[in-house]
Amino acid sequence: MRFAFKTSPQDTTWADMLAVWRAADDIEIYESGWTFDHFYPIFSDSTGPCLEGWTTLTALAQATERLRLGTMVTGVHYRHPAVLANMAASLDIISGGRLELGIGAGWNEEESGAYGIPLGTVSERMDRFEEACQVLIGLLSRETTDFDGKFYQLTGARNEPKGPQRPHPPICIGGNGEKRTLRITARYAQHWNFVNGTTAEFARKREVLAAHCADIGRDPEEILLSAQRRLDPRLGYPELIEWAAALGAEGLDLAIIYLPPPHDPAVLEPLAEAIRDSGLAS
Repeated sequence: MRFAFKTSPQDTTWADMLAVWRAADDIEIYESGWTFDHFYPIFSDSTGPCLEGWTTLTALAQATERLRLGTMVTGVHYRHPAVLANMAASLDIISGGRLELGIGAGWNEEESGAYGIPLGTVSERMDRFEEACQVLIGLLSRETTDFDGKFYQLTGARNEPKGPQRPHPPICIGGNGEKRTLRITARYAQHWNFVNGTTAEFARKREVLAAHCADIGRDPEEILLSAQRRLDPRLGYPELIEWAAALGAEGLDLAIIYLPPPHDPAVLEPLAEAIRDSGLAS
């Protein structure tokens, strides 16, 4: 199993986030770092401070050398996928090919409504999301892209220069919906992120994803499986290790430890040591 960390840019300062990422870049146990992509805090008072995800991720790419990095995940309704494709290609270049493109259908009604960004019904969100996946892949991998969908229309669209990862940066889709999200994941993604739930629920979703892969003739082993767990200072590291071990027994590839604010790099080495001592790290 591999391990990563996540720092949401909410209720924190840029200096504190930067310190965590710079320290983690020197600790080999962490293969990747993640932020989220929201404009309001989502685990606390929504009127609090929240740095923009892609801007901070780009700065973090410049401040690190080794870590892979991505948003977990970008709601595609926030940015037209043609714009997002250009952002992703540029960040893949800036990071030297370390970008993971985390995307989802979107869900936050409060910030979407406040900003006047249409969220739509669940069905509309999923239809739009599937179109966005196709647009992103086209612009990140082909010279020109034509697309005539309900939500997006492109004519001879270009996106140059493209990043070093070919055919495109790995696409990570977050979500648990069995009928649409996991089917879209099977068709378009290289990485699936399980969003909250028990070990039994993870195992069930993994089997549903495998069934969707079988339907289109894809090997499910091509899709990396990850999940996130928030570090609870009251429970400490043993609870995280137990969680990772349980999901690892069901096929989890990447355990992402969500570090709550205030962000402090001092937490990284003791956590890494606990992971090493557990024998879970591959």
